[in-house]
Amino acid sequence: QVRLLESGGGSVQAGETLKLSCTTSGRLFDQCARGWFRQGPGKERELVAQITRDRRIVYGDSVKGRFTISEDKDKNILYLQIDNLEIEDTAVYYCAAGRRRATTGRCTPVDDGYWGQGTQVTVST
Repeated sequence: QVRLLESGGGSVQAGETLKLSCTTSGRLFDQCARGWFRQGPGKERELVAQITRDRRIVYGDSVKGRFTISEDKDKNILYLQIDNLEIEDTAVYYCAAGRRRATTGRCTPVDDGYWGQGTQVTVST
């Protein structure tokens, strides 16, 4: 069974930096798109950043340049670094990865595959 496991969240002060990690078994991140989403209190889940199947990096519309997605393919780890954290960054951050459809072998969109349990990021002044 495919599992995604996030880590690195916590309670931090505004202005600090966090680097979240997402690990998985196997070569899941080699196959389809993978990325990060977040859901803040009372808000809908939104895309933060993803690496597409052809390795393009796409950031969500609400992201303002303080976020950097990266990966270590040898270690099967996906990262999200958040610089200069703001109160509005408070959210549960989820790792996600597309999956191959059994019928066609094609990849699903990144939000239609596998999900981690999430890691809480709380930013305070």
